[in-house]
Amino acid sequence: MDQYIEFATNHYLLVFCWFCAVFLLVQDLISNSFNKFDSVSPLVAVGKINASHSLVIDVREPQEFNKSHIEDALNIPLDKLESKLTSLDEYKKYPLIVVCQAGHRSASACKTLIKAGFEQVYNIAGGMQSWEDNKLPIRKK
Repeated sequence: MDQYIEFATNHYLLVFCWFCAVFLLVQDLISNSFNKFDSVSPLVAVGKINASHSLVIDVREPQEFNKSHIEDALNIPLDKLESKLTSLDEYKKYPLIVVCQAGHRSASACKTLIKAGFEQVYNIAGGMQSWEDNKLPIRKK
């Protein structure tokens, strides 16, 4: 036990970084376990798009959307999503695949959609960056 205390006092920055890393990993594990939506890879998202009557919602801003987007995606910026929920009512029982640039805004959008009663909500992990990295088709305006 004395060796651990001596190590910690001699390498306090290393010990501090280790505690920070453990804290962040535990926080991520806990937050992901309470999510009621699934994060899927772009390849799994393509399978869901092709296999069912699904809707892709892109929550990026219009200027980002116009640069490149998934074919037939509906652009609803994150800050306007709550006001547009009624227009999506017909998709309550269908898969909704949500995407943004890196996957952070779409996670917030997924939480909003789940609260509004949508049953099948999927977040594309890594967003459009991951979609394009996997060389999947995009549409440019």
